[in-house]
Order: sequence, then structure tokens, then C-alpha cells
Amino acid sequence: MEVRFVETCSLPTPFAVFEMHGFEELESGQEHVVLTLGDVSNGQPVLARTHSECLTGDALFSMRCDCGYQLEQAMQSIADEGRGILLYLRQEGRGIGLLNKIRAYQLQDQGADTVEANEKLGFAADLRDYSICYDMLKHLNIQSLRLMTNNPRKVNALEKGGVEIVERLPIQVGRNPHNESYLSTKASKLGHWLKTHQDDM
Repeated sequence: MEVRFVETCSLPTPFAVFEMHGFEELESGQEHVVLTLGDVSNGQPVLARTHSECLTGDALFSMRCDCGYQLEQAMQSIADEGRGILLYLRQEGRGIGLLNKIRAYQLQDQGADTVEANEKLGFAADLRDYSICYDMLKHLNIQSLRLMTNNPRKVNALEKGGVEIVERLPIQVGRNPHNESYLSTKASKLGHWLKTHQDDM
């Protein structure tokens, strides 16, 4: 999936002053942003997070998922290291969109798990496309990552596009009674590398 670079600006945050790079998908016009800190194009592996948009978790502090917690942890980790990249992908609800995510949440309120809810709405469990990262990374002259993720599909997709993943760093934060079942389903049905509640006992 091809994207084009639009512009770069400074983005002060509580964690650090990042550079924000805007990109647009050529076919759909969908917009994505990349945050960078430090010299990420010097050929050394870059601490990275590819984060799919989650309005409810990232902006509205939802405890139904771990997305907002992961976003904050990733930005803090990059700031602590003084160098890194956050690819913020506009793929809400694992690719089904915001309103369909609300529909999926309603089904979860009735007892469906996160995978069953997507499937009842006629969607695959995960529709995200990580090929949009390739052009962004190429534009920034980044070839290898130290990737913060629990998702094997994300690792495989990036490696398929020629991105070297030299290290996979777990990012397991924000577990609470409201997302315990959600996290367990991600581990059991989507293969995410997550410790279960039982592992902690």
C-alpha cells in the first residue's frame, strides 16, 4: 500500500519534543503520522512502536483495552532512550472503523469476545495492513527496528516487507478487571505474546 510524505513539524509532548511526519495513502487518502526522536536514520536499529489508532483508549481513557496504556508506555520508552519512532496508523478497531467498533463493543456487552464480535459483524478478527509502514520507514531511511509489540502478526508483516526486526520487546501494561477477558482472547485466539492472569498467580 503506497503512501506519500506530506510534511514534518515539531510536536512538544509531556514525554519529549518529537518530530511529527505526515503521510497520506495514495489510494484511499487515509492519513497517518510518524513521531521520531533523535537521529533515526544513522543505520543503527531504532526503538519502535507501530500503534493502531484507538480513539477510545488513546484519547478517551477507556479501560476496555490496553491501547492507551501501550501508547503512553511506548512514548515514554522512546523519550527515556532519547531516540526512536512511533508509527501511528489510522486503523481503528483492528481495521473495522470507529462506529463498527462501537457495534462490536455492544456485542461484547452481550457476552461475545473481541474476535467473535468482529466476526458476527461480518469482519475478520484483524483487518489491519502493515504494508503502509514500508514507505514511511523507507522515507525516514530506517532498515531495522527494536520493536515494542506483543503481536506476532505485526512482526511477520514487517519482516515480509524487508524490515529487519533485531529485537522484540514486550509491552504489557494496563491490565485491569475491564480488559482481562479481552487480553486473554488476544492471547488464545490471535496468538499475542501475553502473560495470562493465571501466569501471575
